[in-house]
Amino acid sequence: MKVGFVGLGNMGLPMAKHLQEAGHVLTVYNRTQAKAEPLVAKGAKLAQTPGDAAREAEVVFTMLADDKAMEEVLFAEDSLLEALAPGAIHVSSSTISVSLAQFLAESHAESRQGFVSAPVFGRPEAAQAKQLWVIAAGAREHMERCRPLLEAIGRGLTVLSEEAPAANVVKLSGNFLIASMIEALGEAFALARKAGVEPKTFLEVYQSVFAKSPIFERYASLIAGGQYEPPGFALRLGLKDMSLVLEAAGDAQVPMPLASLLRDNYLGGVARGMGELDWAALGALAAERAGLKKP
Repeated sequence: MKVGFVGLGNMGLPMAKHLQEAGHVLTVYNRTQAKAEPLVAKGAKLAQTPGDAAREAEVVFTMLADDKAMEEVLFAEDSLLEALAPGAIHVSSSTISVSLAQFLAESHAESRQGFVSAPVFGRPEAAQAKQLWVIAAGAREHMERCRPLLEAIGRGLTVLSEEAPAANVVKLSGNFLIASMIEALGEAFALARKAGVEPKTFLEVYQSVFAKSPIFERYASLIAGGQYEPPGFALRLGLKDMSLVLEAAGDAQVPMPLASLLRDNYLGGVARGMGELDWAALGALAAERAGLKKP
């Protein structure tokens, strides 16, 4: 299949690599062109604009940081939206707002194009190891055409409904769970450390008693070691996601006081210049509030 891929960051590059290894013909675009070199060396075509990546594609993926980046790719000069052929499909794997996902679905429908929202759960190392879990929603015929591509980038796929924004609701709900877990871990480690318990010792207890998920175990290890660089998912993006969670909650009239606390804590981290650390650095903020130094 002819596939375009826009956004070759820590997540997008390994996802595109898996598509290439599955035998699909890639045209790729990234603002920093050097990031595309591993794919181009194996036969991918380098696009000069998002439109170039989409123009001949049957399906084009986007993996971008936020709503602003998505809007620039979709609606700027020589955009993905204007270049994508009628009948072709845009697969958005970005974590974006529910409202933007709805707008994209409507915009593509007006242009007689398909739209599938397919955000993923997993850090960059999971993307590299093909261990992402894909959450997808969109029209049934579009989902079936994209299914081989979505299955090629991860270990599993959950198809939700024919309403594309449903996938973004689930993604934001999941990220809220992860952020809540990070905050709880950070506070627990800070309390144990303040009482004189070594982080490694508390981590051993955590792993023996509580750890049932690699997600929990990974973040506990990061907090125990104070290892927030390099970021698998930047703290500033945690702020973005908790803001999107609260936006969706407001639209649905769902009170989420913990989400408000998390948003404020992430905002505090960004204000302290921690935006490019891993979002697990909530643990560092919890330790700072307790008067502790980095372990």
